[in-house]
Amino acid sequence: MKKILFILTLTILSAGSVLAQAAASPQTALEVRLTFTRQSGSASNQFAVWIEDAQGRYVKTLYATRWTANGGFERRPSSIPLWVRVSGLAGMPRDQIDAVSGATPRNGALSYTWDGTDSRGAAVSAGDYSVVIEGTLRWENQVYYRAPIRLGSGNAAARVNVEYTGDRDTTAERAMIRDVSVTVLR
Repeated sequence: MKKILFILTLTILSAGSVLAQAAASPQTALEVRLTFTRQSGSASNQFAVWIEDAQGRYVKTLYATRWTANGGFERRPSSIPLWVRVSGLAGMPRDQIDAVSGATPRNGALSYTWDGTDSRGAAVSAGDYSVVIEGTLRWENQVYYRAPIRLGSGNAAARVNVEYTGDRDTTAERAMIRDVSVTVLR
């Protein structure tokens, strides 16, 4: 009888722990949507999407173009340099690079989700974060999207701010990344 009670108690405690973990880390925390249009020519089509905390510290990369992540940043330092610096790409383990990078996508609508975890897979606390998108339009011409979000506030669309930098007119190249939206799902 004692064995049965002991096993039953362990089962209930284990089930409670599993349910508490599931409640603490829902499947998706937010969704980032954008429209991508490949640019012709060289020194373009590189971008990264990542999360920062309220102090601007790197939390996690959702996506980065494989060419830059696999060493392209060493051959062309102007390729998404902010992400390269804040992510610590130069010291990142190969398996972590492979987990966040992918081939340059085809034209069209893209979607990236964040599950509310950091780069080690640990759940982050509710609070203020930012979604950052950096794109290399052509050579030193860059686009930066930033969307401040509040995780844990329920469903809400975030305001997305955009800034273009560089020394040349990028009007034609600005179509590379557009229609950016960020929706907090929890």
